[in-house]
Amino acid sequence: MLQEAPTFHNVTAGRAAARRAPRPGTVAETGLSLLYLGDLLVKQLFEQGVLDLHQLSRESALAGSVVEEVGRFLREEGRVEVRGQAESGALRFGLTDRGRASALEALNRDGYSGKAPVTLEEYSARVHEQALCEVGIHRETVRKAFADTVIDPALLDQLAPGLHSGRAMFIHGHAGTGKSYIARRLVRLLEGEVMVPHAILVGGKAVRCFDPAVHHSLEDPSETPPAAQLYLGNGHDPRYVRCHRPCVVTGGELTMERLEVQYDAATHIHQAPVQLLANNGMLVIDDLGRQRMTPTELFNRWIVPLEERCDFLALANGYHFSVPFDVALVFSTNLDPLSLADAAFLRRIGYKIRFAPLERKAYLAIWRQQCQAQGLPFEQELADFAIDELHARHKVPLLACHPRDILSLAQDQLAYQGREAPDREILRWAWQTYFGDFSDASNGDCNGDIAANRRNAP
Repeated sequence: MLQEAPTFHNVTAGRAAARRAPRPGTVAETGLSLLYLGDLLVKQLFEQGVLDLHQLSRESALAGSVVEEVGRFLREEGRVEVRGQAESGALRFGLTDRGRASALEALNRDGYSGKAPVTLEEYSARVHEQALCEVGIHRETVRKAFADTVIDPALLDQLAPGLHSGRAMFIHGHAGTGKSYIARRLVRLLEGEVMVPHAILVGGKAVRCFDPAVHHSLEDPSETPPAAQLYLGNGHDPRYVRCHRPCVVTGGELTMERLEVQYDAATHIHQAPVQLLANNGMLVIDDLGRQRMTPTELFNRWIVPLEERCDFLALANGYHFSVPFDVALVFSTNLDPLSLADAAFLRRIGYKIRFAPLERKAYLAIWRQQCQAQGLPFEQELADFAIDELHARHKVPLLACHPRDILSLAQDQLAYQGREAPDREILRWAWQTYFGDFSDASNGDCNGDIAANRRNAP
């Protein structure tokens, strides 16, 4: 079967990446020492057994000429020996007894054995080249990007300028007003791609940086070049991955430890903190005020990075270093802002944006969208019933989350009954199920007025 030719965009982007990050052809061009690369290769051979030159090139993300240079060094040291040839004709290498001992010693110092890292200096320069301030965000572009989203245009006029201003944003309002949803979608305004290294070499230790759960690669696995092409060193430096600008979202699970370099004592591997993973992109701290540290402690952690545009970190052995901080930092909460920090402290945050309950027109637009998304017919009479009877009677504000949640429950009941379209009774059932009735008449301490619960809910 013939493979489709790569698209013009992919080819052009790949060539641009190769110009920005050309593949090193010698050990000196990698910025890494021969000793470090020798330890990296013996760790890979220790963990994977006998490998040929092409396989070592792929595993280490190094050009064949670099692998050959390191291989000669290891053979001269008696750590590696030739074990014949592969079918491709490439030499196969295995460890000697001395090589196995040195691999164990290297793994004990630093357990990382993946793709070759880039130096801290090179990483810092790359972050500055890909800075958020280089992304032009214009009003017309913003409107187009959010054309499929029901949102007050005035909110967009606040959010978009704050995104690449270098200042933190503080988004607050009732739970269910769409703060988290909109915050995540802001990343679509950050155009362009970034080069994310697999790891960064800091103080002789590799710190893992690329995380497939956070960084979405633009590289098509089906277009992986053959081994011979990897060996020749074509394309961009594969120690980097071409990615969309990242968006990291963390909530109540965030701890102060996750804002520092993580170290696994069992594997001897360092992992980058969340803000380093988010470099050249966004970091959304959701559910502010529900973390296992005080909001003041969390705010204080960001004072220096926001003012100096760099972050100060440390390895497990106490080695301190700094990295660029090029992150659009977004705080989101449904708590009272003044209960989290005083007014003087909040002034340090440039953008404070309130999300309010919806107007009727916006609520109906979301209801219509959700009917279409869930395969339900839109009926104006039922939407009006939800607003005028259910919301108005129980004094529940119109929140962006309600159409999706109520219609989803209604669809569950429809499937149970074998019906296709909801009616008033189905909506009333979905409403009661969604909000619940937490009264307990047997205790005699509650009148069973569920509306009171809803009025007091955030």
